[in-house]
Amino acid sequence: MIKRLLSSEFPVIAYNRTSSKLDVLKEFGVTVAQSPKEVVQNSDCIILMLTNAAAIRELLLSESASDLNERTIIQMGTIAPQESRTLAQEIIFRGGEYLEAPVLGSIPEAEKGKLLVMVGGTENQFKKWSVLLQHFGTEPILIGEVGTAAALKLALNQLIASLTSSFALSLAFLECQGVDIEKFMGILRQSALYAPTFDKKLERMCEHNYDNPNFPTKHLLKDVNLFLQESESLNLMSNSLNGVQKILDKAIELGLADADYSALYSAITPKE
Repeated sequence: MIKRLLSSEFPVIAYNRTSSKLDVLKEFGVTVAQSPKEVVQNSDCIILMLTNAAAIRELLLSESASDLNERTIIQMGTIAPQESRTLAQEIIFRGGEYLEAPVLGSIPEAEKGKLLVMVGGTENQFKKWSVLLQHFGTEPILIGEVGTAAALKLALNQLIASLTSSFALSLAFLECQGVDIEKFMGILRQSALYAPTFDKKLERMCEHNYDNPNFPTKHLLKDVNLFLQESESLNLMSNSLNGVQKILDKAIELGLADADYSALYSAITPKE
């Protein structure tokens, strides 16, 4: 995402809690900051792509962070709608401006600038920052006020978890029954049940190879937990997702937290 900005000659200053992750960007002219405070002091717009709301609060809203007066914060990670609304209030209180812009897609889409960018904010904010956001995805979409884009992103990630676990269960069932998997896939691809993600994860599951993840298991579990918490507050019956949660918990117990989330297949299948 930083390379996308650099290719359009945006000056970028970057900070990561794991500083070594930014080493590869130094040769592209990125200024690497030593603290969040340094970023805030030298930027008018701060883009956040952090694991969760706790990390955002620690880095941006701690006592050691700078005044956010006249700074725009664009929050692009996956957090709960209420967490996003609360952050907006805290940032506005500190003199800043806040909008959310979570994205759907992973490394290949990020590299090509083809992420699906969902924006929660005002019409004016959307118009002002669309040009910047178009470097990540060509057609950002204004969903509504702060919280709505966060809710949509969680709903989509719930589908990722549910679709992938359902496909993995069918795949494991058929392998145990001795059914030819290619015949299964041939029928599935011609049906209304098919989703492209099935083919994307098929080889990984069949080979139990979850290296070089586009999205790790631990992050999908985090998003499932957020969705369940929000669903409970809305009195939605989300029992089916509790099963997926247990599968992801099991995958992490197997040491697959940092593996591609298709590793949930290994939690479903019997031990060899």
